[in-house]
Amino acid sequence: MNNGQTRLQSDTYAADKKAVAQNPLGTQPIGKLMLKFAVPSITSALVNAIYNITDQIFIGRSVGYLGNAATNITFPVITLCIAISIMIGIGGASNFSLRLGAGKRDEAADVVGTAVSLIVMIGVCVAAATAVFTESLMHAFGATDNIFPYAVIYTRIIAAGIPFVLFSTAISSMIRADGSPGYSLMTLSSGAILNIILDWIFIFGLNMGMAGAAWATVISQIFSFSIAACYLRRFKCVNLAGKLPSLKPECIKAIVKLGFPGFLNHFMMMIIQITMNNTLRFYGAASIYGGDIPLAVVGVIAKLNIIVIAFNVGIAQGCQPIFGFNYGAKNYTRVKEAYSRAAVSVVILSMIMFACFQLFPRQIVSVFGEGSELYFHFAERYMRVYMMMVCLFGLQPLTANFFTSLGKAYKGLFITFTRQGLFLFPLLLILPRYFGFDGIVYAGPISDGAAILSAIVFALLELKSITKLEKAQLAAPPRSD
Repeated sequence: MNNGQTRLQSDTYAADKKAVAQNPLGTQPIGKLMLKFAVPSITSALVNAIYNITDQIFIGRSVGYLGNAATNITFPVITLCIAISIMIGIGGASNFSLRLGAGKRDEAADVVGTAVSLIVMIGVCVAAATAVFTESLMHAFGATDNIFPYAVIYTRIIAAGIPFVLFSTAISSMIRADGSPGYSLMTLSSGAILNIILDWIFIFGLNMGMAGAAWATVISQIFSFSIAACYLRRFKCVNLAGKLPSLKPECIKAIVKLGFPGFLNHFMMMIIQITMNNTLRFYGAASIYGGDIPLAVVGVIAKLNIIVIAFNVGIAQGCQPIFGFNYGAKNYTRVKEAYSRAAVSVVILSMIMFACFQLFPRQIVSVFGEGSELYFHFAERYMRVYMMMVCLFGLQPLTANFFTSLGKAYKGLFITFTRQGLFLFPLLLILPRYFGFDGIVYAGPISDGAAILSAIVFALLELKSITKLEKAQLAAPPRSD
């Protein structure tokens, strides 16, 4: 019996080792893998932005800038949903890849089952809380008297779609880690396309205004959810039979550990949005702009910033399976090459977006609807200053995700926390007291610069550490299995 068990374990180990050696994540050229995984990941991240930007454009052109301001008031709810889906999606996908890289396929399947169960339970709870406390939330998020009714209508409806958007967004990360980035892309992009069509029908065709935009979003999210759910029976790298539904404490702990940095980043972003809205309402009321114009402008710029984040985070998330698998398989040269190529990519993309924001601010804002000359005056200035450091911003989320993918969640957590919590939040509280609107505007680029510098230092130190592991590996005598 013992000999049989030993032989079975030996055969299983050999099979798992062979699977690791043949996995394309460890053999294909890094550039090819980045294109395969990062492009769908970027597109998936852009889809999340499109859900919000499409509504913003249609609402701005039908309801007006008060409608844009209303979606800005609602946006912390959306950000919380993104935070939760990233925690479970990226935390689950990182653990999934690390276990596959180490040849532990059964444990990888347990991670998927636990992630699915978690996202369903949390989604239902968040949706119920949002629906019950809508009016209180809108007041807390900074709504003025003019904006409040629009925000309540929009929020109460989109609450119904929260479980579906959480599921489709989180599971799409697991689908990418399973080696199906194309299916992950289809999951979210199909919903985005449907959202655009329904926005046009409900807002302009049926004249439903804010309610039409919200219902278009909910229906599209349900559609994406349906496609994502169908993949649960098609996982390629693991067998999920008997794994759904499941809640394994060790898997929950592992998912939260690696997913928490991404969650914290967006949770702090939500806090920043709420703080920003209330600060703008307070200081705007005493300025020539009033309280409504700054809230509308910041809402538009926030949606544009999602595009920047989508490209940068998309590259970081797309590289996650490459980082995680090769680090787990001790292919250190490929880990360093992947990070270097990803860093160059995010800088190039960020420079292009920086040029667009600096050269064409009025034209970009005009896409979201018309406004007074005072509205555009504030919008142009705010965009140029707030987006000043966007040229290098991608290095911060890339480095945070890099550490998370390596299983070093605490370093990823710190890098993630620097921009939102360590720098931006206190600056938003302090600078406006002395500089008014200028303090709000300049808080963004100052915190961005400090966070980027911190990320660069941490990345260089980690790459140096990986080089030492690589040298030690080359100096060690070969193992005979």
